Amino acid sequence: MLTKARLLWGIFTLFMFIGTLKQTRANQVVFGSLALLFFLLAAGDFTHMHAITTVAGVVGIFCGASALYAAFAQVLNEVYGKTVMPL
Repeated sequence: MLTKARLLWGIFTLFMFIGTLKQTRANQVVFGSLALLFFLLAAGDFTHMHAITTVAGVVGIFCGASALYAAFAQVLNEVYGKTVMPL
């Protein structure tokens, strides 16, 4: 059941990623890596291969870091009215 839920979230996030193609590159990286994360987690659950789940963990850390960067950049750029951190 967990595999199906992660696969469903992966499909949803993939469509959200397609929606970011007209937005900033930072948003594309966040949603692209998040979709990859869900698909890797589903594959790890399905195959019971620890290596796939480990790679998913690394992708998850990258996704979280890129989401933090995107959030900080959007706030700082808005507050200062100029590009402090590129998006």
